[in-house]
Amino acid sequence: MVDLSEGGAVSVGHNRDRQGSGSGNNDRITSKKSRTRRGKRGKRRRNKKNNRNKTPPPYLPPEAEEGNIEYKLKLVNPTQYRFEHLATQLKWRLQEGRGEAVYQIGVEDNGLLVGLTEADMKASLNTLKKMAEKVGADITLLREREVDYDSDRNTRKIAEVLVRKVPDDQQFLDLRVAVLGNVDSGKSTLLGVLTQGELDNGRGRARLNLFRHLHEIQTGRTSSISFEILGFNSKGEVVNYSESRTAEEICESSSKMITFIDLAGHHKYLKTTIFGLTSYCPDFAMLVVSANTGIAGTTREHLGLAMALKVPIFIVVSKVDLCSRGTVERTVRQLERVLKQPGCNKVPMVVLNPDDAVSAAQQFTQSTCITPIFTLSSVSGENLDLLKVFLNILPPLSNSKEQEELMQQLTEFQVDEIYSVPDVGTVVGGTLYSGMCREGERLVVGPTDEGRFLRLKVGSIQRNRSACRVLRAGQAATLALGNFDRSLLRKGMVMVSPKMNPTICCQFEAAIVLLFHAKTFRRGSQVTIHVGNVRQTATVECLHGKDELRTGERAVVRFRFIKHPEYLRLGAKLLFREGVTKGIGHVTCLLPPSQNHNQNHDQNLQNY
Repeated sequence: MVDLSEGGAVSVGHNRDRQGSGSGNNDRITSKKSRTRRGKRGKRRRNKKNNRNKTPPPYLPPEAEEGNIEYKLKLVNPTQYRFEHLATQLKWRLQEGRGEAVYQIGVEDNGLLVGLTEADMKASLNTLKKMAEKVGADITLLREREVDYDSDRNTRKIAEVLVRKVPDDQQFLDLRVAVLGNVDSGKSTLLGVLTQGELDNGRGRARLNLFRHLHEIQTGRTSSISFEILGFNSKGEVVNYSESRTAEEICESSSKMITFIDLAGHHKYLKTTIFGLTSYCPDFAMLVVSANTGIAGTTREHLGLAMALKVPIFIVVSKVDLCSRGTVERTVRQLERVLKQPGCNKVPMVVLNPDDAVSAAQQFTQSTCITPIFTLSSVSGENLDLLKVFLNILPPLSNSKEQEELMQQLTEFQVDEIYSVPDVGTVVGGTLYSGMCREGERLVVGPTDEGRFLRLKVGSIQRNRSACRVLRAGQAATLALGNFDRSLLRKGMVMVSPKMNPTICCQFEAAIVLLFHAKTFRRGSQVTIHVGNVRQTATVECLHGKDELRTGERAVVRFRFIKHPEYLRLGAKLLFREGVTKGIGHVTCLLPPSQNHNQNHDQNLQNY
């Protein structure tokens, strides 16, 4: 009698010995099979892991209709009609990117990485070069990657190409980068190396040209706001003072300009640093951290300020030549821990090679949570090229449509600096928030202490230390006002079109979050308010629905300026501080001076 058991073991009759030996063999066979299966599964996992390391993901995000990124499968021998269409398409992408576009060659519109053979890739790049020449632009090959996820095909490549307009009449792309970090972290030295084109000698020689005052040279510490420029031409090559004698030559040769706003690191000059962040409207912030000291002093405070004002931030770990590799890695790990904390919710991305720098620049503006981290030395020049690659590719945050809308509005220029220049007269420096400003244009400036606006005429305009005839929204410049009395001007004023009816106020309401306070925040408290280029002490008049505020609580608060009325905009970001007290918020309501006067009059009568 033959019995077929469930496990497939065979027993004949009732012979227990044979049955026992059969079951033993079966156990061995089963265990051998399971080991074989486990071995195959492990091998498959290892193969998958290896394949994952070898190849990029087979998909990119689908192509967007708006923006400056274009996918092209191939551009091989197009007809004349097709070529004209492609050139028009390139023009549109350049317009969207304000003079810059990125082409992904070998990629379908849905984002599939197909890749091209060497011959097709060469022909496609040649066509793209001709298209760029037709619209007055140059191309730069950023990187090539192999696509070999399908083993049946030969190795194919995809290419990422930067297309940039050749500059004309100072219409270069200008990005502003605020430089933050603790005192002695190497901010000014790094800027000196980038803009002068010479490495530092280890004793601060590179930073000497950046200082504005004698005490800064003597102490080696920045106490004021200074501006430095770094240019990139249409081919992506660096343009700085190493090859150009003047700022005007740099502007003429550059298609893209990075304006660095060098801010103070010492806690004593914190109000100057906050003014630089709120007033000059930086597009990005660069936080410099010394590798040998790590996160110290004002580093956390500067990081918090940039995040409160929603300025995208990237980090540079400097002075790696002074430390061992272990110390540098410990500083990077410390930064990663801080960035991942619930208050930050950032994704740190350490940049180790040019490929990482290209990816970081593109992901940085697409996702607000990505934070690139560079480790470099201003003395040895280690990894300095990676930062230059990143800055070269870094796209603007606003697209051409948003820029066009701002330019259609009435002129509004924020006054941040006031000078007296021999043979020129009164000069004001600042940023054009909206509209356009031309030489000879008539504007009004204010508010004065009495709340009035005064008429004036713009003489000449200088942008990045070179003459400019037209100023567009978002650009920083200095305007010559001729014989206008300097004593009538102050920081925090605005120059606006006479057609505008500017809203000025002594009191305003804001929705705030109290970030920190030692005790309680209540009626009568005095704080320094920062709103754009406005910086003035204000008193808390009342808290709606509450008697007092504690750390972390929210409320709508009415503030009153103690000196003179100011020009504010609804929805403007607000930051206030006094000693250890800190808070952020936005303006929700403006109370006109007449209403302020009536309220004060009624209150005086009640007190009487």
